[in-house]
Amino acid sequence: MKITDVEAIALAVPMEKQIAAPISMPRADEVAPVVFKEYRSVIVRIRADNGLEGVGECMTRLSGTALRDIVHYVKPLLIGKDPRDVEYLWDLLWSVMINRGHHSGFYLEALAGIDTALWDIWGKSAGVPVWRLLGGKTNPKLWAYASSLRLRDIEILRDEIDKHKANGFNAMKIKIGKDPMNWRGEMKTVEQIKEHAGDDVTLMADVNCGYGHDLKTALQVGQALEAMDLYWYEEPLAPDDIEGYAYLKDKLGIRIATGEADFNRFSFARFFKRDAIDIVQHDAARAGGITEARKIADMASAFHVQYAPHTGSSSNIIMTVSLHLATYAPNFLIYEYMQSDWNKEQHNPLHWDLCQLPIKSFKDGYLEMEDKPGLGIELNEEVIEKYRLQ
Repeated sequence: MKITDVEAIALAVPMEKQIAAPISMPRADEVAPVVFKEYRSVIVRIRADNGLEGVGECMTRLSGTALRDIVHYVKPLLIGKDPRDVEYLWDLLWSVMINRGHHSGFYLEALAGIDTALWDIWGKSAGVPVWRLLGGKTNPKLWAYASSLRLRDIEILRDEIDKHKANGFNAMKIKIGKDPMNWRGEMKTVEQIKEHAGDDVTLMADVNCGYGHDLKTALQVGQALEAMDLYWYEEPLAPDDIEGYAYLKDKLGIRIATGEADFNRFSFARFFKRDAIDIVQHDAARAGGITEARKIADMASAFHVQYAPHTGSSSNIIMTVSLHLATYAPNFLIYEYMQSDWNKEQHNPLHWDLCQLPIKSFKDGYLEMEDKPGLGIELNEEVIEKYRLQ
């Protein structure tokens, strides 16, 4: 089996109305019109000489056309190669830029889309799901949480909580940190959320690096969340602040989670060796695809760190990839089952309509995957053509 073609397709859905930043971020008022101007995705399609096609996705947080061009630029390296040689092809692509300072960022996100498409072809050619190729069904049922509750009027939040519980969720994540100077007010809302959700619902808090320049506030908020018995404290600090994370992990009893903004196993190794986190949350669409994501999860296991894959606002392609990794990983904890879009008034067709998650059932907080070859998804060509960038 040989690769005959590699295609990258950039997709974008413009916001009909500009929105404020839905998460905590520095200089939010100024950067939101750029960061949240549209829903984005880059799809990679790889075709083989036996007629099989694999699909992948690059995490796309800014310029889809930049990612598309990177994929097309390295295409000659892939033509004529066997798509099942995933380790060799990953290392071949890694070799292009490792000594040129591009071992993260756009290049790794482009590599991720290519790599996941290769695994999809491999699974289809073998007639088995990707999780089977990874090592089998370690976790027949996956605990999943609803992501995410954003701090708003408490009556709106109560309705959202009730809806998630009615849909079968027993775990939910709360977005905090948009107003670091008013963290005590945010904690009062978190307390109201916990009271309404009840003791049978597990709650986690996600800061999206909102206290990146204020370790003391990060510590105080962590203490408040710990007192309320929240399950984990996610991304309180800047992504590269290993010493800060190690400090919080040492001072707090609540679990420390991070990793969605990181790119490769060498960077994650520094966190593990420093004993800086309890839960790793890398996203396969950013961290080099399935090949690299598996290595990070396996390495985490060696350091007794649990794995809770990040999915974010990507399409259902990469959310499916995370399902396969979760099904395989012995140290898997819980799956981020995205239930909300950036824009409350405009749904994301790249998430909901591009393809369907291969989920057979979801009940009492746990989901089961369908048993289909490869990733087990089928793309909606109408969505691709409607939102394709030229």
